[in-house]
Amino acid sequence: MGRNANRKQDSAGSQRRTEVFLASSSSAAMLLLAGCSRAPSFNILGSFFPSWILCGVIGILLTVGSRLLFVRIKLEEQLSPLILVYPCLAAFFTFTLWLLFFS
Repeated sequence: MGRNANRKQDSAGSQRRTEVFLASSSSAAMLLLAGCSRAPSFNILGSFFPSWILCGVIGILLTVGSRLLFVRIKLEEQLSPLILVYPCLAAFFTFTLWLLFFS
């Protein structure tokens, strides 16, 4: 009888912990979703595009322009891991544009 009672208590405790976990995680999700609002978008020929796409495209174009400048002034030879430099530069331009125009 003692073992059976312990199993029932363990099962009830486990179920209670699961209920508390579900309640707390759903409350946290509700709090996170409460801050959501309409996404910034703009109209191009009748279609709405998210503004982060525009910032990303302009950031990539600015990176290409920077690369051309670096090659012209022979600075690209000094940049060691190019596979890291240009994606980081694109991210920098993209995030800066986002903060300047849409923050």
